[in-house]
Amino acid sequence: MAKLDFLGDLKRTHKCGDLRASDANQNVVLMGWVNRRRDLGGLIFIDLRDRTGITQIVFDNSSADLQTKAGDLRSEYCIAVIGKVKQREPNTINKNLPTGEIEVVAQELRLFNDSKALPFSLSDTGSVNEEVRLKYRYLDLRRPEMQANVEMRHKVTLAIRNYLSSIGFMEIETPIMTRSTPEGARDYLVPSRVHPGEFYALPQSPQIFKQILMISNCERYFQIARCFRDEDLRADRQPEFTQIDLEMTFPRQEDVFAVVEGFLAAAWAAAGHKLQGPFPKMSYDQAIQQYGIDKPDLRLPAMTEVKEAFTPENLHTLAIDPELPVVCVRIPKIGELSRKERDDLKPLLNAKSGAKMFEDFKRLEKSFPEAVAKIREKVKPEDGDLLVGVAGLPRTEKPSESKARQQAYAIFGAAGQLRLAIAQKYADRHGCFKKDDFRFLWVTDFPFFEWDENEKRWNAAHHPFTSCHERDMDKLETDPAAVRALAYDVVLNGVELGSGSIRIHRQDVQSIIFKSLGMSPEEQQQRFGFFLEALQYGTPPHGGIALGLDRIVMILAGATSLREVIPFPKTAAATDMMMDAPTPVSDRQLKELNIATRKRE
Repeated sequence: MAKLDFLGDLKRTHKCGDLRASDANQNVVLMGWVNRRRDLGGLIFIDLRDRTGITQIVFDNSSADLQTKAGDLRSEYCIAVIGKVKQREPNTINKNLPTGEIEVVAQELRLFNDSKALPFSLSDTGSVNEEVRLKYRYLDLRRPEMQANVEMRHKVTLAIRNYLSSIGFMEIETPIMTRSTPEGARDYLVPSRVHPGEFYALPQSPQIFKQILMISNCERYFQIARCFRDEDLRADRQPEFTQIDLEMTFPRQEDVFAVVEGFLAAAWAAAGHKLQGPFPKMSYDQAIQQYGIDKPDLRLPAMTEVKEAFTPENLHTLAIDPELPVVCVRIPKIGELSRKERDDLKPLLNAKSGAKMFEDFKRLEKSFPEAVAKIREKVKPEDGDLLVGVAGLPRTEKPSESKARQQAYAIFGAAGQLRLAIAQKYADRHGCFKKDDFRFLWVTDFPFFEWDENEKRWNAAHHPFTSCHERDMDKLETDPAAVRALAYDVVLNGVELGSGSIRIHRQDVQSIIFKSLGMSPEEQQQRFGFFLEALQYGTPPHGGIALGLDRIVMILAGATSLREVIPFPKTAAATDMMMDAPTPVSDRQLKELNIATRKRE
């Protein structure tokens, strides 16, 4: 092991990405990690790296001791170099580096720490198992790509914080340990030592606290909030995550939209992009009927309902239910498909939807030329566009009005899934999915309730503190399926960035909503008594939203997983590979908490 040096009173004068030709002949002190070492006999070259970039260091043969010490350097050794900046000869300039016009001729070298052989190359992690990267996250984060992601996250967060502060929002922290409110995902529970048998819960969101802040006359609140949900993970989900949470008094929906569009414009500007506002708006019903999903990707053309192009005889011949939608999906510029490619489309349709797929309209045209002509006139495809039809299979019995609506929406949903599946399958042909093509959208007027088939009851589709449209109040108990929420989502390229709503500010209305969700007066008091009482003290109309910061940074970084933009994420199995968590705890700790564990059978 080489002799290691202390920092002492040595002070860094420049970062490794700072120096330029104008700094020639300056004496400098650089500190960082050995990125690469090249030994050319009489000369040793070191690429010294820190967060800002790379500077080439030259060790000549003017000092044998210095040359020997430099010869022992290896990748990821942490060092300091004292030397003089020298302008490179024109034929040796490295045009790929901002510092490529200079090099530093070393006069002194200090070795702060050496390094073991790395478990993977920092320059090529494409073939490295992700769990290995997460186990050695402190090394993975040294890579320039990860450094750039972390820096972007900082800049985006700072831009959002500065924007909201500039328009009168106060950043207020809300409790991390609170009470369990088991709606939606499962809570993470924290046992109380001083209250045996009782538990805190980590917040799934600061929802009630931010509404309390509005009752408290804080008027405009925001928080870069840490939230926790014990749910199954995917690439875009983590058990702990960060959201941009805000609430405001006396808002219309449009007021919330303007605030969000403002801070998103600031965030995108921090990442080098310019957003055009205002964002378009679309109701939930429109989104389902035109895109088959409540988070549409506007980079692809909308779907078109074309049932009127067919005669009743056509529909009968095609074995299509005449009461259900017939949807045309258009994917641009895919070109002619082979027979095998057409056959490969069929498994992409959701088989449980009760829908069937036409092969494609070019083949359908042979048997139904008039219908296809009408469809082409309505859809207006361009040369090379693929048209695919989706319709409902015949039903054996006439459904109720609400069931018929669900079945119609299932057809639109199946067509929407097929639309995305085909587009993703042939993304290299149509060129619609450009990463710098940002198509934002507000989706509004969501259903207030959703039916839980297992529990045989209605649940709040958003959360139980959401207001419904005033003119739908009389339907809360008589026709829950028709009630629309004053809820809204902001969507980008098929990704839901955030959800919000105008809240219930009246105690009588909140009690009615709780009752419609099956809560008895006793249960309301037990779970939300303090909140129902707070609503009786002059609570103002209020509303807000929460957006996922992790998702925003993921999109801006062009990443495919949240784990690429969260410094210390969990795996898909909710484990921390670096810290080796979760882990068992000692019997003494469990005894203090009055907890006993048992093995799963």
